Amino acid sequence: MSVLKNAMGAAVLAGAAMLTTAGAAGAATGPAGTPTAADTAAIGQVTGGKQTLDRLAETKFPGAHAAAAASRADADARSQVAVYEPTAAFVAGTSDVPAALAYVAVPARTGDGTTATVWAERQGAAWTVVNVASGDYERKYAEAAAGGYLLHEPQVNAWYAVHGDAVTVLDGSVTGLAAGTKLALADYRAQLHQRYADKLPGSAYDRDGAGGGYGGRERAVPATGSDEVPVLPFVLGGVLVLVAGAVVVPRLRRQ
Repeated sequence: MSVLKNAMGAAVLAGAAMLTTAGAAGAATGPAGTPTAADTAAIGQVTGGKQTLDRLAETKFPGAHAAAAASRADADARSQVAVYEPTAAFVAGTSDVPAALAYVAVPARTGDGTTATVWAERQGAAWTVVNVASGDYERKYAEAAAGGYLLHEPQVNAWYAVHGDAVTVLDGSVTGLAAGTKLALADYRAQLHQRYADKLPGSAYDRDGAGGGYGGRERAVPATGSDEVPVLPFVLGGVLVLVAGAVVVPRLRRQ
């Protein structure tokens, strides 16, 4: 373990040097793919449509307890939450755009009254419902973000609020950072570089197909249809890692 820690420490120093030459991270640069008013309207239509409501009505989560009286399945399209994820270019230090849109979360309720969230992804020019997840974590974290945009690091299931060049930890999960910890965007990028630089496109890890478990480069989830955010999985020790233009969303809450 000490050898691993020493190696990781060396990676941090090397990454910090590289990032210094790249300039300040994300100065006045927002995320890519922010939904427009037209996107919001389209998401409202697809998440509130019959197909989605029928899916919600039939959804049963393991261990969920039905409400005393069955509720009408519903999705609240008025409360959309844009969820962003770090991009490989940001981690590599080749772009100051810190994140790209991964999906839009819409709070919902299944037919038995269980709290759920509908995930909508942009696929080409259209929006598609790709998942019905248990719980309403995105809504809760968005409220805690207090006006910042919501950033998810799916490999470690960590959540952050980003306000300009400031990153606030909402749930550090296995990163070891306590909720409320504040980081400069450049410091957060250095941490990302430490965790994922050796798994970026073109790395030995990438070339060797070291991820395994998913049939090489087979897609694990539907593509977003965006040239900026291709989604291709690699796995190391059960943790999904950075590839191509963005990160892979682990569907741990999938129906």
